[in-house]
This record gives sequence, structure tokens and C-alpha cells, in this order.
Amino acid sequence: MTEQATVAKATETHRSEGALMPPVDVIEDVSGITLYADLPGVPKDRLSLQVEANTLTIEGDLTLDAPEGMEAVHAEVGLPRFRRVFTLSRELDGDKVSADFNQGVLKLRIPKAAHAQLRKIDIRVS
Repeated sequence: MTEQATVAKATETHRSEGALMPPVDVIEDVSGITLYADLPGVPKDRLSLQVEANTLTIEGDLTLDAPEGMEAVHAEVGLPRFRRVFTLSRELDGDKVSADFNQGVLKLRIPKAAHAQLRKIDIRVS
């Protein structure tokens, strides 16, 4: 195989493994962060969430089937899956992530770790 053919094969493999990056809104408050990810066309059973060390990975496979007997003339979604990876700060508790999925919108709540929470300090009178 020539060097040029090797590069072409590597490029094809990269494209087939490609994924769309879903738009994500991140909102922070005093107790943690909330992420909203738009994942249209992804059913719950084709959605995967993982937290490993300080990395959060969101993956979802699209199921955009055309009605029987019809074929798409134009499609703007060329890749069959979504993927987004985030690095979580040490202030967040990756062990306590909660997730809700409703009508193509994934909502993740990641609370702050105990050491990063606002603490009120009692004052003693001596």
C-alpha cells in the first residue's frame, strides 16, 4: 500500500468515527452546575453518560428514520451520533451527577464537592 493510500484510509476511518458536538448550556450556581445538552433524534436507550476520573462524556446515537417509501433529498445531519467530552473541575462531585432526559434535551446536575461548598462558621462567645 502506498503512503498516499494509507493517509486516505486513515482519513476515511476518522470520518466514519466522527460525531456531532451537541450544543450545551452550562449554568453555575452556589451549589453546583447544570448542563443542558440538545440531543434531537436520540432515544433514551441510545444515550450514554460516563464519568471517569474528572472527565464527563456524553454520547448518543441518532435514529432519524425516513418514513417507509420515502428518501431524504437533503439532509443536514450527516453524522449518526453526538459526542461531547468535558473536564470537570475538582470543585465538582462527579460521583453525584444526576440526569434527566425529556424531549431531546438532557439535563445534568453536578453538585459541588463538600470541600467547595459554602460553609457558615459559627462564632462562639468566650
